[in-house]
Amino acid sequence: MRHVIALDVGGTGMKAALAGADGELLHQARRPTGRARGPEAVVEGILDFAAELRAHGEQHFGEPAAAAGVAVPGIVDPERGLAVYAANLGWRDVPLRDLLAARLGGVPVALGHDVRTGGLAEGRVGAGRGADRFLFVPLGTGIAGAIGIDGRVEAGAHGFAGEIGHVVVRPGGAPCPCGQRGCLERYASAAAVSEAWAAACGDPEADAADCAKAVLSGDPNAVRVWRTAVDALADGLVTALTLLDPRTLIIGGGLAEAGETLFTPLRDAVRRRVTFQKLPEIVPAALGDTAGCLGAGLLAWDLLTSTDRTEESA
Repeated sequence: MRHVIALDVGGTGMKAALAGADGELLHQARRPTGRARGPEAVVEGILDFAAELRAHGEQHFGEPAAAAGVAVPGIVDPERGLAVYAANLGWRDVPLRDLLAARLGGVPVALGHDVRTGGLAEGRVGAGRGADRFLFVPLGTGIAGAIGIDGRVEAGAHGFAGEIGHVVVRPGGAPCPCGQRGCLERYASAAAVSEAWAAACGDPEADAADCAKAVLSGDPNAVRVWRTAVDALADGLVTALTLLDPRTLIIGGGLAEAGETLFTPLRDAVRRRVTFQKLPEIVPAALGDTAGCLGAGLLAWDLLTSTDRTEESA
């Protein structure tokens, strides 16, 4: 059975799959990145994991994978196949595409940014299916974005497109590690809500999920923290939809797990802010933590499709 290898590399763990042509995940596996052992060990772990997946495919599906796709965090140069920089993993300018191709017997390998790769999956087979223009915004430790246009995700001229978390929504506000003050992710990420709620309730272990539960129970401090986050998020999203005019706005990540505790006030807050803009459909992400693997698989199949077309026209 023809299949591809899909790898989603996170700051602490790796998710991987063998994916069929219809997007079905035929085999799934997970393992830690081993980042405590240093960036070289992380890279070697990725290569070993990919080689194990190739062997599994050969044994169970009668042939090795035809291609591979890998999604990584940080700054990525997909054209040159470089994992340029990832603070959590400690690497710089890793030629990951070439290293993987060599380990996998020379098959084509696609390298993508983790959020854009997850956004590709949400747009094609998830919550944005059928939308010609979408914006995918996962609310996690930080806030990023993937701009979907006609079945692909726009990376920008330098690979930085979609960094909505660094739109300034509160000028002169909280300092951000990026060097600015008042960035969206300092107010509306899951990490920011966790920090604010831990301070408000006096429990250093409390997180955003605890805050959402307290909102449901009517705790006034929780309601205040939550409203601050939702208002900031709405301001950032209205800036994005003014620029991009998406048909669908997909919200994912840890904060979206609060369901309608987030989506009902968020839709209302965005609706109050729009004037001439067209209000997009605001929906939760559909694929959960499989989005990165599914997207990496789509990148790999896209490589094969383009190769097949080239050979047909030759």
